Amino acid sequence: MLKRAAALAGLLGLLAACGGAAVEDGNASRGGDAAPILVSAAASLSEVMAAIAERFESETGAAVRLNVAGSQMLASQIIEGAPVDLFVSADELQMERVAAAGRLAAGSRVDLLANQLVVVVPSDRPDTAAAPRDLTRASIERLALGDPEAVPAGVYARDWLRAAGVWDAVAAKIVPASNVRAALRAVESGAADAGIVYRTDVRTSTGAIVAFEVPIGEGPAIVYPAAVTADAPNRAGALRFLDYLRTSAARPLFEEAGFITLR
Repeated sequence: MLKRAAALAGLLGLLAACGGAAVEDGNASRGGDAAPILVSAAASLSEVMAAIAERFESETGAAVRLNVAGSQMLASQIIEGAPVDLFVSADELQMERVAAAGRLAAGSRVDLLANQLVVVVPSDRPDTAAAPRDLTRASIERLALGDPEAVPAGVYARDWLRAAGVWDAVAAKIVPASNVRAALRAVESGAADAGIVYRTDVRTSTGAIVAFEVPIGEGPAIVYPAAVTADAPNRAGALRFLDYLRTSAARPLFEEAGFITLR
């Protein structure tokens, strides 16, 4: 019941963000009369998606409205009927939830990006950890990560900690966050002694630094799929923007933000 209430609250927020305006099918065009493209994107994509949307708008005149949150919340919003054109998830599981509910347009799904986990610590404590076993030390009392039962970054982190053989030793220290950015903020503020986030999240942080990276070969495969929704109010615009995300205009922006582009 609580999860459903949270999803409905998020849905109401999205509807409010869209301003309650009528949305029609068709390509957006210059002049601002066409419907905007409604994009729900994972929290870890917030800055880069805003930059790409701005470039897309300047080149095409088509308006893009971003709804950025944890992928699990975005998936729930779409399943509950939120008016979303394009969904970009931080993991495949949340996309599969939407697909299982019959809310994806057939044949539109693509694997867009990949990412990597890093362990971060407050910038004034640079020598806190250098390896997975260090997270079991008594000096690390609180370990922030996305909720390992729902948030993609938290699920990835839990799987890696289990593979590294330290999950049982650190499970009681976990500070679950609503999304990966909230986990980073806990470390930046000193509310957590360490955290596990995506490498892309910490690139612009001023209060946290990377203690060590999780080698890609040792960590879980972190894939960002994207797909148009089955009932997209602006299906043509969504397909156009999804194509743009895979072009030479968008790829450098993703790569500058630390993402690995998939072709």
